[in-house]
Amino acid sequence: MSIAEIKKTLEEKMDHSIDAFKNNLTKVRTGRANPALLDTVHVDYYGAMMPLSQVANLSLIDSRTIGIQPWEKGMGAKIEKAIRESDLGLNPQSMGDVIRVPMPAMTEERRKELTKVVRNEGEGAKIAIRNIRRDANEGVKKLVKDKLASEDDQKRSEA
Repeated sequence: MSIAEIKKTLEEKMDHSIDAFKNNLTKVRTGRANPALLDTVHVDYYGAMMPLSQVANLSLIDSRTIGIQPWEKGMGAKIEKAIRESDLGLNPQSMGDVIRVPMPAMTEERRKELTKVVRNEGEGAKIAIRNIRRDANEGVKKLVKDKLASEDDQKRSEA
């Protein structure tokens, strides 16, 4: 493996780690409505557990309300039940064909809890990137040891 290949895999792994961190942040419930918040909710659809996004349209009604329009009228009650039973702390309300999911206001306690969650997610991402860098630097050191790269190349490539 050459230094260029090591650098390429390093960048791919770091990008993947950053994308995972961003994805985890979208799932954190803040005061704003975000349809991605309901990605983890699964609904019983004729005996099979299906993600909510595959049995209904999810949209934003306003900045604090998610609108859910089931593709089948009979699914409304099952969708409401699935959202209530999820650990998201949301209370859906049926309004005819559309189910409204208002986001509760942020409390001081919830803000502090959210700060801890985000800090832990950030720390996990930093550790992942640190480990990726360490692995890449060890790979370059191995190339130098095996005489496949010079020490100058090693110094230039240290991430």
